[in-house]
Amino acid sequence: MGRSLRTRIAYPIVFLLILITSVAGIAITIYFNHLYLDSIYKNLLSNARLLAALLGETHLQIGSQDIHAWSNILGERITIIDLSGTVIQDSHKDPLQMENHITRPEVQQAIAEGIGYAQRYSQTLGIEMVYVAVPIKNKQQQTIGYLRVALPLQQLRIEQRNLLGTIIGSLFLILVIITGLVINVARRATRPLEEITNSISKLSSAGFTSDWKPKLAPVEHSIEIDRLIDAFDYLTEQIQNQIRALEQERNKLSSVLQEMTDGVLIIDNEGVIQLANPAVSRMLSLPDQDIIGKNISQVLPHTQFHESWQRTRDSKETQTSLIEIQPKKLYIQCMTAPLETIAKGAVLMLLQNLTRQRYLETVRRDFISNISHELRTPLASLKALTETLQEGALDDPPAAHKFLMQIENEVDSLSHMVSELLELSRIESGQVPLRLRPASPYEILQKTLERLGIQAERAGLKVVVDCDPNIPQVLADPSRLEQVVGNLFHNAIKFTPAGGQIILSAKPQNGNILFCVSDSGIGIPAEELPRIFERFYKTDRARAGGGTGLGLAIAKHVVEAHGGTIWAESIEAQGSKFFFVIPRA
Repeated sequence: MGRSLRTRIAYPIVFLLILITSVAGIAITIYFNHLYLDSIYKNLLSNARLLAALLGETHLQIGSQDIHAWSNILGERITIIDLSGTVIQDSHKDPLQMENHITRPEVQQAIAEGIGYAQRYSQTLGIEMVYVAVPIKNKQQQTIGYLRVALPLQQLRIEQRNLLGTIIGSLFLILVIITGLVINVARRATRPLEEITNSISKLSSAGFTSDWKPKLAPVEHSIEIDRLIDAFDYLTEQIQNQIRALEQERNKLSSVLQEMTDGVLIIDNEGVIQLANPAVSRMLSLPDQDIIGKNISQVLPHTQFHESWQRTRDSKETQTSLIEIQPKKLYIQCMTAPLETIAKGAVLMLLQNLTRQRYLETVRRDFISNISHELRTPLASLKALTETLQEGALDDPPAAHKFLMQIENEVDSLSHMVSELLELSRIESGQVPLRLRPASPYEILQKTLERLGIQAERAGLKVVVDCDPNIPQVLADPSRLEQVVGNLFHNAIKFTPAGGQIILSAKPQNGNILFCVSDSGIGIPAEELPRIFERFYKTDRARAGGGTGLGLAIAKHVVEAHGGTIWAESIEAQGSKFFFVIPRA
């Protein structure tokens, strides 16, 4: 985020002031510390030379009381060392308990240079000290020993801290005063621009209109400000016009994308999705989450999507491919085209769901194949019977009568198939009106049994009606429901061996009535259950038993026309159960 003009003016100056005062403070502190330490060394050296001269005259003959008296007067530690480094006298420690001092830095320097200085930790006293050592000479100027004086650094540290506090306080006070002056100057320099900015912000928060004119508070430099206002007013009007146009175009595009049934994606050069409409998630059953900003390989479930995008990105050519997604059995047509005008390497991907079209094509092919199969057998029989009659069977009246009866049966079969096809077509197109009224499920089952019960008896089957006579009524067309139950009952009779049992039942369930036709017949293979309600679809066993293959398709459409659902359950060699649900009245 950009900084204000005031901070741009004040910050560098304040920073420079802080830098200057910091450097100055450090330099002053170092200088005064050095000056103070130098004065201490000079004072120690002066005292050391004076005491060394006195000791030279007495040839190191001095009592411990005198050493302590000198130490108290000077406020310093005094140590007398002979030429071998042995401590003869010390004002703060028993000499007999002290180690040889010939290796001490200040003593070594005094031996080499005549004066020794040191600032170190005292092993004897356990504190940090400042040392000065000088040689002790007799009247013949011969060195007979060494005198060392010392001061603890604790007092020096206290003086240094006091000095540092005084310097820092003074510099901080100066810095505060100068900083205040700098800020005040910066504020005065930027006040006119701030007043303009505040006035414009108040006006913009109320919303701009086509006749908006800025009215700012009077500020300094009026000529320049007036020019700025005029320029801003013109710029605002132009921006408003552009924003309106862009919003209109964006709303149009958004509406189109939202309502499209085809999926639209824009993918950048790295494979990241920059735009996607809701149809993409609906089509591919993606989780309810935002896919924008994710990589295409993470979102789209098939590698062919990624390959199509990559080919178009690399070749800059439009690609079209049909992608089959298993196990959902989705057929998606994926078209990709380069979008170099938007960004380098960008690709437009259009997804069309062709699953329904492929299904309809499959149904159409199956319908043609099935109806051809159903027509071929009776037509072949008719042709054979006709040829037999033409070849002389007409001269044999009994044989001719038999053939004519067979011809009549085949014609009746074809007529029945055509009638069922026409009825199914009318039901699917909604041309068969339903006469809905409250109807008793018990009566529907009983009437179906009365109509087809004789066929069940002839087939050697036992039929049971399991339904409460006082069961709640359904809102339905009774004749059509009897047709549904009849078709299911007829199938049960056809595929149940002699000695088997068929149960017709109905019971309330969740505000509906559940009908069931169950048998103990040959059953239906599990892999064929999903297709048994298709037109002309027959299992291999059903084909052997005859029939048009339209009864279950008609039953399905009648039930759905009533707002219900139908399904089947079956175990091979154990029987089948056909269920359908109809809303209660």
